[in-house]
Amino acid sequence: MLGLLVAFLALALAFFALLDGWYLVRVPCAVLRARLLQPRVRDLLAEQRYTGRVLPSDLDLLLHMNNARYLREADVSRAAHLTRCGVLGALRDLGAHTVLAASCARYRRSLRLFEPFEVRTRLLGWDDRAFYLEARFVSLRDNFLCALLRSRQHVLGTTPDRVVQHLCKRRVEPPELPEDLKHWIAYNETSSQLLRAESGLSDTKKDQ
Repeated sequence: MLGLLVAFLALALAFFALLDGWYLVRVPCAVLRARLLQPRVRDLLAEQRYTGRVLPSDLDLLLHMNNARYLREADVSRAAHLTRCGVLGALRDLGAHTVLAASCARYRRSLRLFEPFEVRTRLLGWDDRAFYLEARFVSLRDNFLCALLRSRQHVLGTTPDRVVQHLCKRRVEPPELPEDLKHWIAYNETSSQLLRAESGLSDTKKDQ
């Protein structure tokens, strides 16, 4: 019995020491919770909320949540969001998947130790290659918007239009994207062109 306990502890230690253990646990748990315990969200553009709290492991040397943690929390909430609105299920039905192709973050105020917050995630729209999502980090102490993240989820194996059509059982026109998001998309395209030229690739070979 003692040997089994020691082996289990050794495996657990190796899991968290050699792999990003908490991330590998939290994302599947968030997806399962969204799929099994939370109601389906029929409106693709509806905002969904994911609560959290700043833990000691989230802190940097200045004793506030470090910038990488915002990206991780946005990742977890995005997985739950796409599960509840049916996008992940539709991708699976179509034999497709998404990858994070680009993201940007604006930090407005620090989140402090044990401060409760919400990640308010919504789908802003889509084009012929990707979905665009927004995550707002809002402090539950005073409802202040502490950080704003935008992400581009590139669709592989099908198109965003087909995913939405599969969900809605009809053709749906994408909403008009916010003006600042259009500038960011244009920046990403310009950056891709420069990087392709730097690598000696033709414009026909696209980035993800």
